[in-house]
Amino acid sequence: KIKNNNITANGHLVDHMAHFDSPNESLKIDLQIHKETLSNGLRVIVVEDKRLPIAAYATFFDIGGRHEGKGTTGASHFLEHLMFKGAKKYGPGKFDSMIEGMGGSTNAYTTFDNTVYYQSFPAKNLEMIIDLEADRMQNLLLEPVAFESERQVVKEERKYRYENGPQGKLYLAMMKAIFEKSPYGGSVIGELEDLNNLNRDHVFDFFKSYYAPNNAVLVVVGDVDIPTTMKLIKEKYGPIPLSKGVEKLKMEKDKKELYVAQARFKREVQLNGNNENTLFMLTYPGEALGTRKAFVMDVLSSILGEGESSYLHHKFVMGEKPVLSEVSASNHNLKYNGLFFISGQLLAGSSDKNVKEKLLKSLKEACTEKEMALTERSLQKSKNQYLVDYYQDIQTNFGLAVFLGMRENFFNDYRFYEKELSTYQSITLPEVVSECHNLFDSNKWIYLKINNKIKNDTF
Repeated sequence: KIKNNNITANGHLVDHMAHFDSPNESLKIDLQIHKETLSNGLRVIVVEDKRLPIAAYATFFDIGGRHEGKGTTGASHFLEHLMFKGAKKYGPGKFDSMIEGMGGSTNAYTTFDNTVYYQSFPAKNLEMIIDLEADRMQNLLLEPVAFESERQVVKEERKYRYENGPQGKLYLAMMKAIFEKSPYGGSVIGELEDLNNLNRDHVFDFFKSYYAPNNAVLVVVGDVDIPTTMKLIKEKYGPIPLSKGVEKLKMEKDKKELYVAQARFKREVQLNGNNENTLFMLTYPGEALGTRKAFVMDVLSSILGEGESSYLHHKFVMGEKPVLSEVSASNHNLKYNGLFFISGQLLAGSSDKNVKEKLLKSLKEACTEKEMALTERSLQKSKNQYLVDYYQDIQTNFGLAVFLGMRENFFNDYRFYEKELSTYQSITLPEVVSECHNLFDSNKWIYLKINNKIKNDTF
């Protein structure tokens, strides 16, 4: 499932209540949506919600960490930072200050698969937002002083997330291990050596190549008028030329054989950290975004490790002899590959070796009828939770903008959520049991741990 992370819920376009009693019940999300593609290829989605005088604006570019190469890792994330440092019409330092001055907020994020920019603001300022965004899509300055200043910011971000952050360090090691020799086998922030060596030409090349209307999706949600909004967007974005070479570039980066990871399984990766108790991640090869198998694995991860009522929490945290202070299961789907992992933290005094062996054994046992982990009741509970998540995702203008934009970006159809809902509802218990066996009986695992007792990192 495409998750909208860090979204709060304040109430939005839900016109009916969902009843989750029947797994085969058809559910609809009632939204009034306008979609239009400009002559230069820009896809635009507009949703009216007149209840409050506010709006959200999100721009999705089909460019991320996987589009980089040796020597340029981190370029797309670096560019994300520089997109806030000024463009031709409004100049340096104006973007943030103008939006904050109108009472709005702005931010962005980069993943392996895309880069997303978003704003929330009073709806009366829509024209200004459109003008600001159209300006930096075409006329980014990349001034030398700002470039070098932002290089240091990015390096500090990497240091904070990975070098000094045990969870981030462990996660990075997991990505490198499970996606070895593939474009996903690293960090979106980039390798430190590459961050030191990236120059303006490298980053500007990414901008010229990928920041084009025919490589973008624009979503506007809130107290806006569709005809007026489309008129303004056509005026500001219409003159921006499309990129003639972006499709060829993406065809090269989208070759499926590039994403066949060459991970080495049944091994441990040990890392040094400053945390008091050992943290771990037990990872397995997963599935690419959008397949039925990926949806089944979502359900499996929910049953095994989501919340205090989950199988792993009861067995390892709430059991008679608890060995973990926390545990969770995650199914992480990227566009062309994925991973499934169990993460947690050991209680003081717990044996790392014993925990690993018990985890491996318990995951296999969870697939069996004897353990009673996978039942019709746990399956229906997982389905209900996903349906609740979907409704929560669209509770705010921003949440709905990301919800629609992600699906348009990845599947070329914002209505892909209809297939998701239908697929989740149709998943059967035998499918979940079968996938459980496929995943855990294969012995294709990598166990990563980090504590403060190991002197040297071992990759």
